[in-house]
Amino acid sequence: SFGFTNDLDVASDGTVYFSDASSRFGVDEYLYDLLEARPHGRLLAYDPASRKVRVLLDGLYFANGVALSRDEDFVLVNETYRYRILRYWLKGPRAGTSEVFAEALPGFPDGVSANRQGTFWVALFTVRNPLMDRLHPHPWAKSLLSKLPKAFWPKPAPYGLVLAMDEDGRILGSLQDPGGKRVREVTSVEEHEGTLYLGNLSGQGIARLPTPESPGGFNRGHDAGEARVSQLDGGASIQDHRGTDSSPSRPWSLDP
Repeated sequence: SFGFTNDLDVASDGTVYFSDASSRFGVDEYLYDLLEARPHGRLLAYDPASRKVRVLLDGLYFANGVALSRDEDFVLVNETYRYRILRYWLKGPRAGTSEVFAEALPGFPDGVSANRQGTFWVALFTVRNPLMDRLHPHPWAKSLLSKLPKAFWPKPAPYGLVLAMDEDGRILGSLQDPGGKRVREVTSVEEHEGTLYLGNLSGQGIARLPTPESPGGFNRGHDAGEARVSQLDGGASIQDHRGTDSSPSRPWSLDP
Protein backbone atom coordinates (compact mmCIF):
# COMPACT_ATOMS: atom_id res chain seq x y z
CA SER A 1 0.00 0.00 0.00
CA PHE A 2 1.03 3.62 -0.49
CA GLY A 3 0.95 6.35 2.12
CA PHE A 4 1.71 9.59 0.24
CA THR A 5 2.46 9.11 -3.45
CA ASN A 6 4.23 12.23 -4.61
CA ASP A 7 5.97 12.44 -7.99
CA LEU A 8 6.70 10.27 -11.03
CA ASP A 9 8.53 9.96 -14.32
CA VAL A 10 7.76 7.54 -17.15
CA ALA A 11 10.46 5.68 -19.09
CA SER A 12 10.32 4.99 -22.82
CA ASP A 13 9.38 1.35 -22.12
CA GLY A 14 6.39 2.47 -20.06
CA THR A 15 7.89 1.81 -16.63
CA VAL A 16 6.61 4.33 -14.11
CA TYR A 17 9.12 5.44 -11.48
CA PHE A 18 7.44 7.15 -8.55
CA SER A 19 7.95 8.21 -4.97
CA ASP A 20 5.98 7.39 -1.84
CA ALA A 21 6.95 10.29 0.42
CA SER A 22 5.86 8.79 3.72
CA SER A 23 4.21 5.58 4.85
CA ARG A 24 3.29 7.22 8.15
CA PHE A 25 1.99 10.71 7.39
CA GLY A 26 -0.37 11.87 4.65
CA VAL A 27 -0.46 15.03 2.58
CA ASP A 28 -2.11 17.06 5.34
CA GLU A 29 0.44 15.93 7.93
CA TYR A 30 3.72 16.24 6.06
CA LEU A 31 5.15 18.68 8.61
CA TYR A 32 4.96 15.96 11.25
CA ASP A 33 7.21 13.89 9.02
CA LEU A 34 9.72 16.75 9.12
CA LEU A 35 9.58 16.92 12.90
CA GLU A 36 9.88 13.18 13.40
CA ALA A 37 12.78 13.05 10.92
CA ARG A 38 12.56 9.32 10.34
CA PRO A 39 12.92 7.48 7.02
CA HIS A 40 9.38 6.62 5.93
CA GLY A 41 9.81 7.20 2.18
CA ARG A 42 10.36 4.94 -0.84
CA LEU A 43 11.26 4.99 -4.53
CA LEU A 44 9.24 2.48 -6.54
CA ALA A 45 8.80 1.24 -10.10
CA TYR A 46 5.58 0.06 -11.75
CA ASP A 47 5.79 -2.36 -14.69
CA PRO A 48 2.66 -1.94 -16.85
CA ALA A 49 3.25 -5.32 -18.52
CA SER A 50 3.22 -7.36 -15.33
CA ARG A 51 1.19 -4.79 -13.36
CA LYS A 52 3.60 -5.26 -10.49
CA VAL A 53 5.30 -2.69 -8.29
CA ARG A 54 8.79 -3.18 -6.93
CA VAL A 55 10.63 -1.16 -4.32
CA LEU A 56 13.92 0.28 -5.56
CA LEU A 57 14.84 2.23 -2.42
CA ASP A 58 13.29 2.44 1.00
CA GLY A 59 14.21 4.22 4.21
CA LEU A 60 14.15 7.63 2.52
CA TYR A 61 13.61 10.91 4.34
CA PHE A 62 10.49 12.20 2.58
CA ALA A 63 10.95 10.87 -0.95
CA ASN A 64 9.84 13.63 -3.30
CA GLY A 65 10.71 14.62 -6.88
CA VAL A 66 11.60 11.89 -9.40
CA ALA A 67 13.36 12.31 -12.76
CA LEU A 68 15.00 9.98 -15.26
CA SER A 69 18.30 10.91 -16.88
CA ARG A 70 18.49 11.78 -20.56
CA ASP A 71 19.66 8.24 -21.47
CA GLU A 72 17.46 6.60 -18.83
CA ASP A 73 20.49 4.95 -17.26
CA PHE A 74 19.63 6.33 -13.82
CA VAL A 75 16.77 7.94 -11.93
CA LEU A 76 16.94 10.70 -9.32
CA VAL A 77 14.81 11.03 -6.21
CA ASN A 78 14.84 14.00 -3.85
CA GLU A 79 15.14 13.44 -0.11
CA THR A 80 13.50 16.66 0.99
CA TYR A 81 14.26 16.57 4.71
CA ARG A 82 17.91 15.60 4.19
CA TYR A 83 18.58 18.44 1.74
CA ARG A 84 19.92 15.96 -0.80
CA ILE A 85 19.26 14.04 -4.02
CA LEU A 86 19.90 10.32 -4.52
CA ARG A 87 20.76 8.54 -7.76
CA TYR A 88 19.57 4.98 -8.46
CA TRP A 89 21.34 3.27 -11.34
CA LEU A 90 19.13 1.43 -13.84
CA LYS A 91 21.73 0.33 -16.40
CA GLY A 92 25.42 -0.47 -16.62
CA PRO A 93 27.80 -2.08 -14.12
CA ARG A 94 26.25 -0.19 -11.20
CA ALA A 95 22.65 -1.14 -12.00
CA GLY A 96 20.65 -1.75 -8.86
CA THR A 97 22.87 0.41 -6.65
CA SER A 98 22.36 3.92 -5.34
CA GLU A 99 24.52 6.85 -4.29
CA VAL A 100 24.25 10.47 -3.21
CA PHE A 101 23.92 12.67 -6.29
CA ALA A 102 23.98 16.02 -4.46
CA GLU A 103 23.89 16.95 -0.78
CA ALA A 104 24.06 19.93 1.58
CA LEU A 105 21.63 21.80 -0.67
CA PRO A 106 20.64 25.33 0.38
CA GLY A 107 16.98 24.42 0.77
CA PHE A 108 14.31 21.72 0.68
CA PRO A 109 14.39 19.95 -2.72
CA ASP A 110 10.88 19.29 -3.99
CA GLY A 111 10.31 18.56 -7.68
CA VAL A 112 12.97 17.71 -10.27
CA SER A 113 12.86 17.39 -14.05
CA ALA A 114 15.34 16.88 -16.90
CA ASN A 115 15.67 18.50 -20.30
CA ARG A 116 16.99 16.98 -23.53
CA GLN A 117 20.48 18.42 -22.97
CA GLY A 118 20.97 16.54 -19.70
CA THR A 119 20.31 19.45 -17.35
CA PHE A 120 18.25 18.77 -14.24
CA TRP A 121 15.99 21.50 -12.91
CA VAL A 122 15.52 21.21 -9.14
CA ALA A 123 12.76 23.16 -7.38
CA LEU A 124 13.52 24.10 -3.78
CA PHE A 125 10.39 24.75 -1.75
CA THR A 126 12.23 27.21 0.48
CA VAL A 127 15.68 27.85 1.91
CA ARG A 128 16.89 26.00 4.97
CA ASN A 129 15.48 27.03 8.33
CA PRO A 130 18.22 27.58 10.97
CA LEU A 131 15.77 26.90 13.79
CA MET A 132 14.78 23.51 12.37
CA ASP A 133 18.45 22.64 11.83
CA ARG A 134 19.08 23.36 15.51
CA LEU A 135 16.02 21.39 16.65
CA HIS A 136 16.78 18.18 14.72
CA PRO A 137 19.34 16.78 17.22
CA HIS A 138 16.86 17.27 20.10
CA PRO A 139 13.83 14.94 19.93
CA TRP A 140 12.36 16.38 23.12
CA ALA A 141 12.25 19.87 21.59
CA LYS A 142 10.56 18.60 18.43
CA SER A 143 8.06 16.64 20.49
CA LEU A 144 7.21 19.81 22.40
CA LEU A 145 6.86 21.80 19.18
CA SER A 146 4.52 19.19 17.68
CA LYS A 147 2.09 19.74 20.56
CA LEU A 148 1.82 23.47 19.91
CA PRO A 149 -0.74 24.96 17.50
CA LYS A 150 0.69 25.13 13.98
CA ALA A 151 0.53 28.91 14.17
CA PHE A 152 3.60 28.69 16.42
CA TRP A 153 5.57 26.40 14.10
CA PRO A 154 8.48 27.83 12.06
CA LYS A 155 7.22 29.31 8.79
CA PRO A 156 8.95 28.76 5.43
CA ALA A 157 10.91 31.81 4.33
CA PRO A 158 9.34 33.59 1.33
CA TYR A 159 11.95 32.65 -1.25
CA GLY A 160 11.84 31.48 -4.86
CA LEU A 161 14.70 29.13 -5.70
CA VAL A 162 15.50 26.78 -8.59
CA LEU A 163 18.81 25.02 -9.25
CA ALA A 164 20.22 23.83 -12.57
CA MET A 165 22.47 20.77 -12.22
CA ASP A 166 24.41 18.62 -14.67
CA GLU A 167 24.42 14.81 -14.77
CA ASP A 168 27.38 14.70 -12.37
CA GLY A 169 25.50 16.60 -9.66
CA ARG A 170 27.32 19.90 -10.20
CA ILE A 171 25.35 23.11 -9.78
CA LEU A 172 25.39 25.09 -13.02
CA GLY A 173 23.45 28.05 -11.68
CA SER A 174 20.33 29.14 -9.88
CA LEU A 175 17.22 31.21 -10.43
CA GLN A 176 16.21 33.20 -7.37
CA ASP A 177 13.54 35.53 -6.08
CA PRO A 178 15.07 36.33 -2.65
CA GLY A 179 12.02 38.16 -1.31
CA GLY A 180 9.49 35.79 -2.78
CA LYS A 181 7.55 38.79 -4.03
CA ARG A 182 6.36 37.09 -7.21
CA VAL A 183 7.55 33.49 -7.02
CA ARG A 184 7.99 31.49 -3.83
CA GLU A 185 7.46 27.97 -2.48
CA VAL A 186 8.43 26.53 -5.88
CA THR A 187 7.54 22.84 -6.04
CA SER A 188 8.01 21.95 -9.71
CA VAL A 189 9.92 23.10 -12.78
CA GLU A 190 9.33 22.02 -16.37
CA GLU A 191 11.16 23.19 -19.48
CA HIS A 192 9.26 23.34 -22.78
CA GLU A 193 10.37 24.96 -26.03
CA GLY A 194 12.72 27.48 -24.44
CA THR A 195 10.49 28.38 -21.51
CA LEU A 196 10.60 27.32 -17.86
CA TYR A 197 7.30 26.80 -16.05
CA LEU A 198 7.36 27.00 -12.25
CA GLY A 199 4.62 25.55 -10.08
CA ASN A 200 4.20 26.53 -6.44
CA LEU A 201 2.10 26.06 -3.32
CA SER A 202 1.62 29.74 -2.57
CA GLY A 203 -1.40 30.23 -4.81
CA GLN A 204 0.45 32.57 -7.17
CA GLY A 205 -0.38 30.68 -10.33
CA ILE A 206 2.26 29.31 -12.72
CA ALA A 207 5.36 31.42 -13.37
CA ARG A 208 7.12 31.28 -16.71
CA LEU A 209 10.42 32.72 -17.89
CA PRO A 210 12.88 32.16 -20.74
CA THR A 211 15.30 29.30 -20.27
CA PRO A 212 18.86 30.68 -19.79
CA GLU A 213 20.88 30.01 -22.93
CA SER A 214 24.34 28.43 -22.86
CA PRO A 215 25.80 24.93 -23.32
CA GLY A 216 25.70 24.40 -19.58
CA GLY A 217 22.30 25.96 -19.17
CA PHE A 218 23.47 29.40 -18.00
CA ASN A 219 25.41 32.30 -19.46
CA ARG A 220 27.77 34.13 -17.15
CA GLY A 221 25.90 37.18 -15.92
CA HIS A 222 22.81 36.29 -17.94
CA ASP A 223 19.74 38.24 -16.90
CA ALA A 224 16.72 35.95 -16.76
CA GLY A 225 14.53 39.00 -17.11
CA GLU A 226 11.02 39.12 -15.75
CA ALA A 227 8.98 36.00 -15.24
CA ARG A 228 5.37 36.34 -16.25
CA VAL A 229 3.14 34.93 -13.55
CA SER A 230 -0.46 34.08 -14.31
CA GLN A 231 -3.02 35.63 -11.95
CA LEU A 232 -0.49 38.29 -10.90
CA ASP A 233 0.12 41.83 -12.07
CA GLY A 234 3.62 42.77 -13.10
CA GLY A 235 6.59 40.43 -13.28
CA ALA A 236 8.95 38.62 -10.98
CA SER A 237 12.58 39.55 -11.36
CA ILE A 238 14.17 36.14 -10.91
CA GLN A 239 17.91 36.46 -10.59
CA ASP A 240 20.36 34.20 -12.39
CA HIS A 241 23.52 33.35 -10.46
CA ARG A 242 26.40 31.03 -11.18
CA GLY A 243 28.60 28.96 -8.90
CA THR A 244 28.82 25.73 -6.94
CA ASP A 245 28.66 26.90 -3.32
CA SER A 246 25.63 25.24 -1.74
CA SER A 247 25.86 27.26 1.47
CA PRO A 248 22.37 28.24 2.63
CA SER A 249 23.63 31.49 4.13
CA ARG A 250 24.12 33.46 0.91
CA PRO A 251 23.09 33.46 -2.77
CA TRP A 252 25.46 32.14 -5.41
CA SER A 253 27.95 34.60 -6.76
CA LEU A 254 28.44 35.42 -10.43
CA ASP A 255 32.07 34.52 -9.93
CA PRO A 256 33.01 31.00 -11.10
